Amino acid sequence: MKAVVHSPICPLMSQPRRDCELADEALFGMVVEVLEETTPEYWRVRTHYRYEGYAPVNCLLTGDQAVQQWTALPKKVVLHKNTCDVMADPKVQSWPIVTLTMGAVVAVTAAPETDPEKGEPTGWQRVSLPGGQEGYVRTSWLDTCYDSPIDLPEDRLRQRLCDTAKLFARAHYRWGGKTPLGVDCSGLVSMSYLLNGIMIWRDASIREGFPIHAIEREALKPADLMFFPGHVAMYLGDQRYIHSTGKAGSDGVVINSLNPAAPDYREDLPEKITGLGSYF
Repeated sequence: MKAVVHSPICPLMSQPRRDCELADEALFGMVVEVLEETTPEYWRVRTHYRYEGYAPVNCLLTGDQAVQQWTALPKKVVLHKNTCDVMADPKVQSWPIVTLTMGAVVAVTAAPETDPEKGEPTGWQRVSLPGGQEGYVRTSWLDTCYDSPIDLPEDRLRQRLCDTAKLFARAHYRWGGKTPLGVDCSGLVSMSYLLNGIMIWRDASIREGFPIHAIEREALKPADLMFFPGHVAMYLGDQRYIHSTGKAGSDGVVINSLNPAAPDYREDLPEKITGLGSYF
């Protein structure tokens, strides 16, 4: 059985209860596979990127027809704002139906709204939500929802992955998080790839069956991954890397340097590198 996430963020817990470690977050519009109806409140699910956890049942929309209808619709992803209000009407004075985060998925089945008198774009896009409700978001906040890797030359794809990671700048650290409302180290790098259609393992390690492979230090290029004990970062080039860290004084997404002479050098990490990985 499959289900659609219809809450802005669906926590995936490590155990079927609230008072335990957050393992991951599934985002609005994602389709998950229900593996087990564990308790009346929590079901064990698997995401499309093959990560598992226990989801609150009230975050899920179930029913074969509803899931099939949602799956068949063309999608867009919230990408150009940290958060996105879905409005009841195409005007800022309307009221928000739901507030989504970057990475949320909505369905788009109509052309962007136009002014009936002037024939000019209004800047609003009508969207459909799981369950059939409709609303409006700013057209410029949405982008292509990729379900396979973007077909770009290597240099351009590397730069796009780095730029996507930078969209999470100033997010605070949240264990298991993956949105601008809070993100952990593997959430940052895995979402940076996922938003570009590439599914890598969600944890801070290289996992067989996923497209990250080990490389040597001399091969390190932008968008490659740097692994530490229980931690992962994305290399940006010029000896700089971006990561989400719970270290006091950083407390979230920061850019640091591998150069000991740089003011943002973090001396406790470079000596602890356990491996490097690349998609390319």
